[in-house]
Amino acid sequence: MKLRRFLYGALLTLQAGLVLTGGAVRITGSGLGCPTWPECTPGSYTPVPHQAEGQLHAWIEFGNRLLTFALVAVSLAVLIHVLYKRRRDLRSLAIGQLLGILGQGVLGGITVLTDLHPLPVAGHLLLSIILIAGAASLYSRREYSARPRTDLDKLTKRISLLHIGLTFAVIILGTIVTGSGPHAGDEKAQRFGFDIRVVAWLHADAVIALLGLTAAFFILVRSDKELVRRIAVFTTIALAQGAIGYIQYFTGIPEILVAAHLLGATLVWIAAWRIRITVTKTLVIQ
Repeated sequence: MKLRRFLYGALLTLQAGLVLTGGAVRITGSGLGCPTWPECTPGSYTPVPHQAEGQLHAWIEFGNRLLTFALVAVSLAVLIHVLYKRRRDLRSLAIGQLLGILGQGVLGGITVLTDLHPLPVAGHLLLSIILIAGAASLYSRREYSARPRTDLDKLTKRISLLHIGLTFAVIILGTIVTGSGPHAGDEKAQRFGFDIRVVAWLHADAVIALLGLTAAFFILVRSDKELVRRIAVFTTIALAQGAIGYIQYFTGIPEILVAAHLLGATLVWIAAWRIRITVTKTLVIQ
């Protein structure tokens, strides 16, 4: 059991970590620290001394690439464990992790080859969000299988679906804000070209709508202790994330708050997905 917890926890942690290291690449201007792909620089897969992009930028970008290799290794270990334990219910999730990570590598290459165009950069983050959801599902079901939950009414299930959908929409809007503002990963990188104030306001409005929906969700399921607890955790993280967002907007988007906001977005998504898991599945002890 300890091995499973470590292995599946490592997968979830590394998936979340990829978002944070990607953010570090962006806010330090290291997006083209390795200007080619799959090589870091022409003729070498690793940074070389006296590289034109600078050693710091090169190693920050290369470190982000190395994390992908660590994720491949861990996802393979999880898949082998799933097959060894004959967990047919987890097979698709485990295979999806491996394929998704390989897809991240390709998308990362496209990002570099398009000189950090904001569209593949946004796609890079959104794919990570999907993979984090899969890793969270694997972690929650690592010990026991699950079956669909049948004791909740249709309204609760619909509100749950709307809640996770709106959370994902908030993150999408966040990528548009990011793609329209500073911290592109390189000072010459192309931007979306939207008015940063307008897209930031739309993002904030979506967050307010999400908090309102969360309050209604809380009232609806107030008799379910587990759901109430998970919604309370989500609300706490979401409020903190909203506060960080407003502070960074009014302080000129400092790098440290951008990093904190990325961490917050990852935690908000994990908390939202844990609510979704609780609504849709119940564990079965065999």
